[in-house]
Amino acid sequence: MRTSLWTVVCLTGALGLTACGQLGGPLAKKNPEKSVIGVLDETNLNDIMLTVADPNEAVNFFRTSLEKAPERIDFQRGLASSLVRAKRATEAVPVFKSLLKHKDATNEDRVNYADALIRSNNWKGAEAELNKVPPTVETFKRYRLEAIVADANKKWEKADSFYETAVGLTTQPANVLNNWGYSKLSRGKYNQAEELFLEAISYDPQLFTAKNNLVIARGSQGNYAIPLIQLSQEERAQLLYTLGLTAVKQGKKSIGRGLLEDAIETHPRHFEAATRSLEALG
Repeated sequence: MRTSLWTVVCLTGALGLTACGQLGGPLAKKNPEKSVIGVLDETNLNDIMLTVADPNEAVNFFRTSLEKAPERIDFQRGLASSLVRAKRATEAVPVFKSLLKHKDATNEDRVNYADALIRSNNWKGAEAELNKVPPTVETFKRYRLEAIVADANKKWEKADSFYETAVGLTTQPANVLNNWGYSKLSRGKYNQAEELFLEAISYDPQLFTAKNNLVIARGSQGNYAIPLIQLSQEERAQLLYTLGLTAVKQGKKSIGRGLLEDAIETHPRHFEAATRSLEALG
């Protein structure tokens, strides 16, 4: 659930006050605006807006802040990052481009710019920006992006090397392991992909994308059994559906039909997509 700015103000005030309601105390009555601003200054509102606040509200906050202080690089970073969080990467690109002209711009800013370019589907631009980052900058995000770009260019050895490095630089590698597994899946290396998806799930048992990719990898090898992983009833039904479609695509209609029937029976509610697929099989 996203957090409104006023809720952020209240949460922030809690660090210095016993309750948000105390903003209405004697000091606030004399000068309420100054009281609130003072509380926000003490707890670094910028960081809060970049993490718990609603992304679009954060965009408005940083945009307004920049109008008052256009030279502030922290406001430029905040606006660019908030636009990415709000899934408005195309708008973030020119902000990052302008930010990199600032005398205090860093290599991290360039890596974040490359991220925005990838999200905007500008792969060549992203690759060019990553090539400008010195090899001494060894961060998880840098190597994750390098892996994604190498993948897009079908430079498999480089992609594998970058993925492996990225995994070693984070304590939460589930998503990058899933991406690496998908890369292996796209190359037809189903057994290696299966191992990577299982590893991703071991780090994050709730990562359904990895679970779905896992059954695709297994189904591609002719294994249509649901793996022994943590699943809800609905997730099990979804995976049976995925396996069913995989079997049908391989020309194994009888197996696919049985899996689709199991998916419909397993799902706790009406499974419309599986029902339509089964009807299409006749």
